[in-house]
Order: sequence, then C-alpha cells, then structure tokens
Amino acid sequence: MTDPLWNSAAAALAVSGKAQGQWAVNGISIDSRAVEPGDLFVALKAERDGHSFVRMALAAGAAAAMVVDPTCADAGAPLLIVPDTLLALENLGTQARRRNVIATRVAITGSVGKTTVKEMTATALSATAKTHRSVKSYNNHWGVPLTLARMPGDARFGVFEIGMNHGGEISRLSPQVRPHIAAITMVAPVHIEHFADETGIADAKAEIFLGLDAGGTALIPGENRHAARLAARARDRDGISILTFGMQPGFDAHIVSIDEMEQGRRVTADILGQQLSWIIQEPGAHWVHNGLCALTLAVLAGGDGQAAAAALSQFGAIDGRGVSRPIQLASGGFFVLVDEAYNANPASMAEAISTLSSRAGLRRIAALGDMLELGARENAYHAEIAGDVIRAGIDLVFCAGPRMRHLWDALPEAQRGAYAPTAAELAPILSQAVQAGDVVMVKGSNGSKMAEVVRALQALEAPAGES
Repeated sequence: MTDPLWNSAAAALAVSGKAQGQWAVNGISIDSRAVEPGDLFVALKAERDGHSFVRMALAAGAAAAMVVDPTCADAGAPLLIVPDTLLALENLGTQARRRNVIATRVAITGSVGKTTVKEMTATALSATAKTHRSVKSYNNHWGVPLTLARMPGDARFGVFEIGMNHGGEISRLSPQVRPHIAAITMVAPVHIEHFADETGIADAKAEIFLGLDAGGTALIPGENRHAARLAARARDRDGISILTFGMQPGFDAHIVSIDEMEQGRRVTADILGQQLSWIIQEPGAHWVHNGLCALTLAVLAGGDGQAAAAALSQFGAIDGRGVSRPIQLASGGFFVLVDEAYNANPASMAEAISTLSSRAGLRRIAALGDMLELGARENAYHAEIAGDVIRAGIDLVFCAGPRMRHLWDALPEAQRGAYAPTAAELAPILSQAVQAGDVVMVKGSNGSKMAEVVRALQALEAPAGES
C-alpha cells in the first residue's frame, strides 16, 4: 500500500494551519467539478470564492478541504484551516519540494511551445523513471504551487511549466520550484501589450533563472534574436551553467539531419556530444525545435537518452495544440480537422499557417480568431498574417473577431472564405462551407473562443454506420 500524498498532521505542519479531524489525501484539487475521491479541495478566492463549493467538493468525495472560514462546511467536516489558502498552497508546494530529495526539477517557460515542450520532456523522462509534471497549462500563480503540492515523494523527475502575463510574475514562481534546469523555448511578441517592447518580454522570461538551484543549468534558444540578452540575464546568477540549443551546428544541442520517411521524419541531433534520433509524426518545423529542446532537457536531467528518444517517437499533438483527426461526413468522404484553438500569437500563427500548407488536401482552409494582448500594434499584427497566408498558398481563410477584421480586409479576394464578428457566428458558416477532402485548421487565442468552431466541426461527424 502506497503512502498518502498528505495526511492531516503533515499538511497542517507544512502550512502552519489547524487540522480538523484526522484524514489523508492522495490528490489536490481547486475545482469542485473535477474533485476525485480522496482529494484535498483547496478553496481559493479568485473570480469566484471556492468556499462556496466546499460542501459540493466534500459530497463528491474530497477527503478534506483547505479553508479560511470553517463555517462553509458542516460541523466536524474534515478541514485544514489556514489564514490564506493561496499562501498555504504555496507553503504546501514548498514542503513537497523539500521532502522529495531525489527529484531533478526542470522548469520551462517561453512565448511559444512551453506546454508542448513540457509534455514532451515529461514523456521523455518517464521512459527512465517516475516523472511528475504540470497538468494542462497549470503555469500561473496557483498552477505552479498546485503542481508542486501534488508532487509525490518518490518522483525521480519533476517537470514544471511556468507562464506569465506581466513582468515580475515568474520571479515569484521559479524560486518556489527551485529548478535544477531552467529552459526558455522562445521569445516572441506574446502579451506584448504589457511591455514596452520585446526585450521586456525577454527579461520577464529570463526571471526563470532567478530560481535556479545552486549549480543549476540555463538552457537558451540560441537562434532567437534575444539569445544574448537571455544569456546575460542568466549570468546574473553565480555558479550556473549556460547551454544553448538550435537547428544549426554551433550550439550545445543541434540538429544533425532530418530525413523524410513514410511514417514521418527521422531527426538526428547532437545532444551535448551524444547523437540521438527520434521520429516526428507531425508536420511543421516547430516540432523539430520543440523536440530538440525536450530531448536536451531530458539528457541534462539525467534521463536515458536512447529511451527518451524512443519515447518521443511515440509523441503526438495534444488537444488544442495541433491535434488532427478525420471527420466523416454524412454526405460521404471526410475532411481533416486540425485543432489549434487553445492559443495564438504572431509567431505561432505564422508557424500554424506554414504547417497547414504542408498538409495534403483538396482545399487548405484556415479559420482564425483574434490574437489577444498584443498592444498598440494589434491591428497591424493581424493584417500582417495576410502575408503568411499568401506565401503558404492557403486556399480559403475564415475570420472571427474585431481584430481579425484587419486580416480580412488585407486578404486577396480569392482567399476570402467568410468573416463573422464572433466565433459563435462563424461556426455555422464554416460548417456549411466545409467539403470532403478539405483540411481545416482552427486557431485563435483562448479568449477568442475558437473552440466553439472546433466543436461545431466535430459535430459534423456522421453517426457510426452512416456515410
């Protein structure tokens, strides 16, 4: 029988709180709708006060709840009473880090690719030993401590994603993780409305190095135009190593060759002097770049390089970030839906459009929603996508949102599919337009709600036996 993740005494000691009753938990949740039996439910105060859902969480099987106000639960309910639930969650995460004395911790940030690289790195390391990772995109002020607090004491590796919208956010999160290795995937104009220019984004990303453990390693994208600035920020820390990765020779980790194969591309890389090869099943240059970063992190963390490469060969796109699937139509035939609807920025939009151009289909269609948090140049960023569309030879573009109106106005007439003010209004228009043989890529910032378009296209799937 395995030990619980936390028991009432250990948790109370970790957060300087008061345990009500004796209990043990095997997981932690901040969402009453996602509580699993045996979880500790943490009643955070955010847009909605988690205390309003404590009874619901306990009824769903939570073994205990962390609260400020015990009157939110029935008398005698299993609780952990604290002055501040977010601070207590941070303290719980810190203690989880301290009690696990064997885990090598890897932290990943970047304007583009951090979630995919996090998943790839964790997959690669899992081939060597037990690996703990951030789930989904839990990378903010509550996601990072939550991931830490969930880390079991016997995990050999921990892989953490750290994100930000403003300067100073990562400087608080990275020291909580105290990574042995910290990587930046890329710096691009994402969340730029909160910064004077792109160098401000680079400095904000470089805050991840502030938390590096003594003797740690910083991994930098050598071909990024801010690489020298990132390295300078890393050198602010004494006693750490600085390594680079890139597509060309001259970096500590670099691509040696890319060979087209029937089942994909075989990529061979020199990783710190070790040659490793893996298969990439997805199209797009970003898969090579992300895989190189992940494999380098796995080797730096002490993972078995060959096993890591073999594990990466089985890795595919994830929901909202490039996963593709055929949709069988009731009228016969099918089209391919590429779901990129989780997020978007100028860099990832250009890459997604370029990748769409490499996919086989009668018509290659892009359905694009607004890119958010782009500041004063947001209209120009959207209009400039027209150049990417023209170069890629995309057949039709469907646009949703007030910002994407600027792309629509810049598109040649022949490449205009339709425009709608919202994703909800675009969804039925695109559903009517799609035909068998099409490849349809849907992308936009999460706030543009292009996932509604994805769901509408998925709903076109013919019932089993019909076509």
